[in-house]
Amino acid sequence: MPSIASDKEWQIEDDMRTLVRAAEIRKDPKRLKAAQQMAKKRAEELNVLTQKASDKK
Repeated sequence: MPSIASDKEWQIEDDMRTLVRAAEIRKDPKRLKAAQQMAKKRAEELNVLTQKASDKK
């Protein structure tokens, strides 16, 4: 059975990798813009879904 300490260490390593990737994306204007556009698209999709769900209530 994995220990809580190893789970926590894995999470810290994963967080560090996420921060490194975020820094790389921020340094690349094309990549950053594409990621921002995708985030906007996904947010709009979620808004449609949540509005449909609230309309059913």
